[in-house]
Amino acid sequence: MQLNSSCGLCGNVEITHYHQDKRRHYWQCECCQLVFVGESERVSPQQEKAIYDSHQNELDDEGYRRFLSRVADPLLARITEPATGLDFGCGPGPLLAHMLTEAGHKMSVYDLYYANDPAVLTGQYDFITCTEVIEHIAQPKRILNQLFSLLKPGAPLVLMTKLVMDKTRFATWHYKNDLTHISFFSRKTFAYVAQIYGSDIEFIGNDVIILTKPEVPYAPSEEIL
Repeated sequence: MQLNSSCGLCGNVEITHYHQDKRRHYWQCECCQLVFVGESERVSPQQEKAIYDSHQNELDDEGYRRFLSRVADPLLARITEPATGLDFGCGPGPLLAHMLTEAGHKMSVYDLYYANDPAVLTGQYDFITCTEVIEHIAQPKRILNQLFSLLKPGAPLVLMTKLVMDKTRFATWHYKNDLTHISFFSRKTFAYVAQIYGSDIEFIGNDVIILTKPEVPYAPSEEIL
């Protein structure tokens, strides 16, 4: 079986079949190691939003607050107030932005479905958070390009997403069962991303990744592109 498509992260066309379950096929890029779902097996935007609408993420949910503290705590340790931040993909309940506002920072929010304000994507930010978002993106290179362009030099991009470990564990991995999850990153994939943007990279726990934009402009080589 072959996929007539290119990788949404690096554009490579050398794609191999990675896994199949009852609902979808999963493919892996031989260059950046991104695992992804082909376009024909992705849900529609209407179906995607319906799934998001079913999520219960309220501002007063203490369990959700503890979950997001895995992003907020390491971020707050790396920035000084008052800083200006963007929560990209905030969802219907922007609790993380609320938590960071409580900590003294000025926050903007953006979400394709719930806070679609293009004006916030024209500023410059001291930090950007992107929690449980990148796995929903079909063309992650486009989004990462956009986010890095919004960061000030030396500013962190903090992502949260579960990481691919290997084929054996992927087969029973609950994370792939969400039909809105279509792009799956590993440590190797994020190492590729860090190389592309010349950023420092930190892995915190099992699912938090901090990519820090270089202080000086970075021009990747043609081999990387």
